[in-house]
Amino acid sequence: METESSSRKLMEAESAKTPRRHRRRCICLSVTAALLALGLLFLILGLTVFKPRRPTTKVDSVALDDLDFSVDLARLRVVLNVSLALGLTVHNPNRVGFKYRNGTALLRHRGNDIGEVPVPAGRIGSRDTRSLNLTLALMADRIISDSTLFSDVVSGTLPIQAYVKLSGKVRLVFSIHVATYTTCDVDVILRNQTLSNLKCHYRTKL
Repeated sequence: METESSSRKLMEAESAKTPRRHRRRCICLSVTAALLALGLLFLILGLTVFKPRRPTTKVDSVALDDLDFSVDLARLRVVLNVSLALGLTVHNPNRVGFKYRNGTALLRHRGNDIGEVPVPAGRIGSRDTRSLNLTLALMADRIISDSTLFSDVVSGTLPIQAYVKLSGKVRLVFSIHVATYTTCDVDVILRNQTLSNLKCHYRTKL
């Protein structure tokens, strides 16, 4: 009788443990499934809604803000003042803001930097567009070592280039570094103080 009673108690104990084990297994499976579903959701959002997109830059206007020059043929020297007004817009297509750091816009002549202007840091909101108006002025001390400047001024056509770089980050699940590059080549026709052959190129790097 005692043996039968012990066997019965053992069977009852095992029967009581079985639902608890089943419940724990169900909880573990539910938690695992929820984590997998969340991971899949974040993956889908990262590849679609929150996929990082390249900010785009567009030059809206390029104009001569100031031009004054004189040629000293006896000394083979040029006195030149040039200011270029550059208007551009930057569009952020992302669903989060694009924050860019302090930068510099450059004025170049045949690869030599002859002027610069600071571009202050800023932020472009989600799917927003910001306008930047920059004035690039030639720096007199930069043209002393530019041996080709004299011949270009004498010829009547001065090829110059405006270069603007914006570097920053787009913060999604993690930070994505972004850099936009804008380059505009243009000829300054000195005799009538006009611009010709304007060509702008754009590049964005993620």
